[in-house]
Amino acid sequence: MMNIFRLPCLMALVLLSLISCNADDEVNVDEREVELSDDPLDVYIRENFLEPYGVAVRYRYVDRYVDATERVSPTKRELVRPTLEFLNKFWVDPYAAVPNGDAYFRSTVPAEIVLIGSYIFRNDGTVVLGTADAGARITLTNINAVDENDLDWVFLQLGTIYHEYAHIMHQRFNLPPNFQQISPQGYTSAGSWYSLNDDEALRRGFVSPYGTSSFNEDFAEVVAFLLYDPDFYTKYIDDEECTDEDCLERNEGRAMIREKYNAILDHYQQNTGVDLLQLRANIQAKL
Repeated sequence: MMNIFRLPCLMALVLLSLISCNADDEVNVDEREVELSDDPLDVYIRENFLEPYGVAVRYRYVDRYVDATERVSPTKRELVRPTLEFLNKFWVDPYAAVPNGDAYFRSTVPAEIVLIGSYIFRNDGTVVLGTADAGARITLTNINAVDENDLDWVFLQLGTIYHEYAHIMHQRFNLPPNFQQISPQGYTSAGSWYSLNDDEALRRGFVSPYGTSSFNEDFAEVVAFLLYDPDFYTKYIDDEECTDEDCLERNEGRAMIREKYNAILDHYQQNTGVDLLQLRANIQAKL
């Protein structure tokens, strides 16, 4: 929202100019075509993101993309194209390769992708890996560590982009029916999810501690883990053969995750026509 009330004098001058103009006066306007940048990086962005998908990539540091209380480092320019090539390989291309995927991608891809060199560090000690803002913008972090040979970096980035993009799915089509009733007792109170470990989250019916923070985060985490984690089925879907209490509790958690998994598969298929299992296969083939 703009603070227009701070500019009374300027507005008065503008109004005065409009009033004093005569409709018959000729106004000479120097009509020029907008000059497109011939910078190789800008050309790449224009040809691969802006023109085909209407996506603007913001890689230059602008403080309006982060809160005043947050700390970040700018993206190194030489790492922007490798990052965008990575996104093309693991995000754009896999969707284009599945039935209905290209149409869904074009209709839901955000208008902006913001690249930040570091993680986003908040004053409360938490670290933000990425954000999705009302379906209009996805912010990715830790770009300065780009390395496709580093699986930790790869999985973190894939988990972030698939997670944030999944938020756009439920913002557009809501959560699957009854999704909120699958593990209602497992969600944590505000700000306490990070006190859980992975095993505790699994027993509650979640793929990660962060997934316990809200219904929406739970949905996005299941989608992300399904798409990028090679061991998704072993960790979260297939029961362990066991009789001890701890293992049985993990299997009870897996039963809830299976219910969420099936609900999400149906939700995507019915609302977008996208087969998430085929999408997962395309992604896994590239890893």
